[in-house]
Amino acid sequence: LRARGIAVVPHGTRLSLGGAEPVEPARVAHLAALARTLQAPMVSEHIACVRAGGIEAGHLLPVPRTREAIDALVANIDRTQAELCVPLALEPIAALFDWPDDELDEADFLTEILDRSGAWLLLDIANVYANAVNRGTDPVALLDRLPLERVAYVHVAGGRESDGVYHDTHTDPIGEPVLALLRELCARRRPPAVMLERDGNYPPAAQLRAELDRIAAAAGCPATT
Repeated sequence: LRARGIAVVPHGTRLSLGGAEPVEPARVAHLAALARTLQAPMVSEHIACVRAGGIEAGHLLPVPRTREAIDALVANIDRTQAELCVPLALEPIAALFDWPDDELDEADFLTEILDRSGAWLLLDIANVYANAVNRGTDPVALLDRLPLERVAYVHVAGGRESDGVYHDTHTDPIGEPVLALLRELCARRRPPAVMLERDGNYPPAAQLRAELDRIAAAAGCPATT
């Protein structure tokens, strides 16, 4: 793949970096082996908790924005990075709720994690939009406070709002508010790469190419067609 100019970035969902328990060595070893086999330029994983006490949540759950949680996160990130032969990028999730004991806002929370771990940021602009809608915050204000120089690449995905809650579905077309937020990001600092996430309900190829072209236009990149 690398010989053909194609890069594959393994994207983890099960390490549970934000759990209070140490990451499972077998899962980290599997991710590291996958990166070596694919000659990946980096790997990515979510800032989330997915298990505790042997119980699997089956979903990416938000981490309390506390310094105690940051300590646990950074320890797990360090354990993971020690086994990887490539850099690690961290993706903040689209959260449907926040914990009541948060000590930090999103910008300070993420910045401290990146500063202490040395990891990169995988910025999902659709997640930024989803969290802003669900929390009633300003997504552009968050972009102004994030260390955008640490962005490794960007995800863009479609979603759907229902009963006042925005769901990051990955199966709907990308809405104009998300594209507008991508334009805001690129006006501040253009990321190295932008990727469309689509996990199902795939449209015909022509519609998919048109969606990719809308993303490219918002990012100021050449069209795909």
